[in-house]
Amino acid sequence: MITSKAKDNSMSCTLSVEERLLHLEQRMMHQVNRFEGLLNRMEKATLSNHSLPNHVRSQPSVSFFDFMRLIIESLRSAQQERTAEAYESTMASFRRFLADADIGIDDITAELLKQYESYLWRGGLSKNTSSFYMRILRAVFNRAIDSELTLPRNPFKHVYTGIDRTVKRALPLRAIKRIKNLPLDNSKGCDFARDMFMLSFYLRGMSYIDMAYLRRSNLSKGYLTYKRRKTGQELHIKWEVCMQQIVDKYKHECCSGYLLPIIKHKNESRSQLKYGLTRINRYLADVARKARISIPLTLYVARHSWASVAKDKKIPLSVISESMGHGSEKTTRIYLKSLDKSVIDRANRQILGLL
Repeated sequence: MITSKAKDNSMSCTLSVEERLLHLEQRMMHQVNRFEGLLNRMEKATLSNHSLPNHVRSQPSVSFFDFMRLIIESLRSAQQERTAEAYESTMASFRRFLADADIGIDDITAELLKQYESYLWRGGLSKNTSSFYMRILRAVFNRAIDSELTLPRNPFKHVYTGIDRTVKRALPLRAIKRIKNLPLDNSKGCDFARDMFMLSFYLRGMSYIDMAYLRRSNLSKGYLTYKRRKTGQELHIKWEVCMQQIVDKYKHECCSGYLLPIIKHKNESRSQLKYGLTRINRYLADVARKARISIPLTLYVARHSWASVAKDKKIPLSVISESMGHGSEKTTRIYLKSLDKSVIDRANRQILGLL
């Protein structure tokens, strides 16, 4: 259960008297709702009123965070490291909101979640970011329902869990050309970041994590073959001259067996990868200024841009989906089980020929 005293003390330094009174009223309503939930549970279990105290003591609410940690461990066991990190980030945010107090699964109420949403928005987070946290908490809560650790209900019905349109993350072809031809001889960091951006674009918007783990053994008979770490889908990309030029440029800097100098130590730590991505994106911000690009430039923009350019060139959606390894394109999969590799190769060559 929530240790409300700890939370109230931490909030009292920043809230006005009126806000504190409102908060206390909300906490009281939260406890009333929890008590009513216990009553409903007892009625379903045909318990008598005189057994209420014993029932409450014998059926404590399972810790929400303990349950969430079990899910995170399960994700790591399934090698879903990125998803596990997203869950950890959400848990850390929710714990900060609760002043590091524990909370029972039964204590997750609509009122509490609205307070958490307001807390996130006051902190300057966007609706999409707060929605991201809420969707993860909802997934944990629904798993608790499936595990019969709490009664079926929907405390998330009054918080935003959708996806707003964000700032445009796709560049037109003319901007990609400016990045490609930009003179960056005086900045090795910018030059490397630009090369990784262009290689991602050349490789049909390949993700950073997939690029990092590419090995020389992935190249064979004129094709790059790899499995997406996110979906497990195997992709085949026709190897082009522009790709080889970038690989050749860094072949003496690569750790043994790797195609690119992203993983530089054999332990392949997540912190190493995260630092590498942060560094690339920081230099890409400089590249954007020099290339007169107004949108925030990150490595992920290369993926969006490839899809956008492909769409502009009337390449069918099914081809784009297959090219990028979109495992969630269910509609595409219904109409098209698999595409001939030559169709995808022609699509990518058509785009690269425009540069």
